Amino acid sequence: MNTVLITGTSSGYGRETALHFHERGWHVIATMRTPRPGVFPESDRFRVVELDVTRPESITAAFEAAGPIDALVNNAGIPSMGVFEGISMDRVREVFETNTFGVMATTQAVLPQFRERGSGVVVNVTSSVVLGHMPLTSVYKASKMAVEGFTSSLALELAPFGVRAKTVEPGACLTTNFGAGAMNDAPLEELVPAPYAAFTKKSMDDFGGQDVFTKESDVAETVWQAVHDTTGRLRFPAGPDAVRLDQAK
Repeated sequence: MNTVLITGTSSGYGRETALHFHERGWHVIATMRTPRPGVFPESDRFRVVELDVTRPESITAAFEAAGPIDALVNNAGIPSMGVFEGISMDRVREVFETNTFGVMATTQAVLPQFRERGSGVVVNVTSSVVLGHMPLTSVYKASKMAVEGFTSSLALELAPFGVRAKTVEPGACLTTNFGAGAMNDAPLEELVPAPYAAFTKKSMDDFGGQDVFTKESDVAETVWQAVHDTTGRLRFPAGPDAVRLDQAK
């Protein structure tokens, strides 16, 4: 039976992806920083494991608990939204610690077993912000663009060993907690210096006025496709708005 380890499964894309793989017969190791009951149904094919991707000792313990896996889905991430001039460098480092360095650390932890076995796949969930020009996402986009570059080079390094690396690029989803966390628990106005106020309002109005959005199920199905892809394809937009951005490039 195939086994997938998915990071950041407490809600949103990660939770839906874990359920998606479980429904299709996979053994799922669902990781989250603070495990809690009731997130997933009781099943001998579901295991919830504590994992904070910013702590090396937590990564080591989680992969030891997981044992051999066939796929790693790096979904854990934190949002960031606001005008760059108003974002502290502490917040910038916090975003990169999870969104970029956390992805690299978990990937590095799993590569020896994949390489030695001659199979396995790493899927890194990024964002549709990498596909277009979007204001108010400078730090978030930078952290996700770094993962895109990392994955594209990694895929070349791993190919001789039969190991694959992919990225999934979700569009904007209104039913996840991205918006709630995007301002780092602060109102957007506090992260917007006064001269940027009019620009920010127009940008937010434009975002709210788009006609298509992504659903959690779109992302789960696209991750499933990426895990099973053997064509050499690297990037997988997820959701109608992400596909539209990708086609417009």
